[in-house]
Amino acid sequence: MERTPFSDLDSQPSEMMAMLLAALEAMGRHPEIRRVRRTAMEALHPQPGARLLDAGSGAGDVSRWLATKVGTGGEVIALDQSAATIAAAVQQHDGSNVRYMTGDVSAMTLPTDSVDGVWCERVLQHVDNADAAIAELIRVTRPGGRICLIDTDWESLAFDGVPVRLAETVMTDVHGRLTPKQLDMGRTLRRRLVDAHLVNVTATPVTCLFADPASAAVVLPMVNPMVPADTWPTSPGVRDKWLAHVEAAGARGDFLAVLTIWVVAGTVA
Repeated sequence: MERTPFSDLDSQPSEMMAMLLAALEAMGRHPEIRRVRRTAMEALHPQPGARLLDAGSGAGDVSRWLATKVGTGGEVIALDQSAATIAAAVQQHDGSNVRYMTGDVSAMTLPTDSVDGVWCERVLQHVDNADAAIAELIRVTRPGGRICLIDTDWESLAFDGVPVRLAETVMTDVHGRLTPKQLDMGRTLRRRLVDAHLVNVTATPVTCLFADPASAAVVLPMVNPMVPADTWPTSPGVRDKWLAHVEAAGARGDFLAVLTIWVVAGTVA
């Protein structure tokens, strides 16, 4: 599988790495992503004193938020495959009960039944074998523990205010280069947890709405003019034409983009 920049951060040039880390932080502050995360927090419902795993923790903002829920008697393990990302998270550490470590969500060194709950946000769309990664998350979670998976259904992405055929061309071309290849991951999460024999499975689709290009660009790389032109797989001229239409729709006030992110949780039997 061709690896996207977010799936292989440590191999990126320093300038690209800085841009991707800034993008992760900006996404975490975005109101729509924060709405998704509030839904996920309700689904996970962490308890004081719990030991939680944030699998694919990025810059650690969710890990530190989880730490406020488990309190001083609990612990959060922030695990990410990228050493550079973990280093950036450590630099932002606020003294809360978070332990940072590098590791692969599909092959963790954590002991079996060692955590009370798992948060895994927008990670499985990047891995080669999502079911194997989910099996690992289940392995490290004690019976009765809760696993919360948050992931994107990129095929739900839709636009208005821009030419329909041009939008279709852009979405067809950029999938697999600017977005992960596992485009439907979000909608498959419920089935995957049911097949893995979790119980009390809940599934909530959260439709994110972006009413202007600047807001959309934080989450959607295909409307972000800062994404380098050489990463675009479109035919010559398509990128500039598309971004011009996006900008014009924003100026008119009729731009719209919608994307569904799924929050799915289940209890280990």
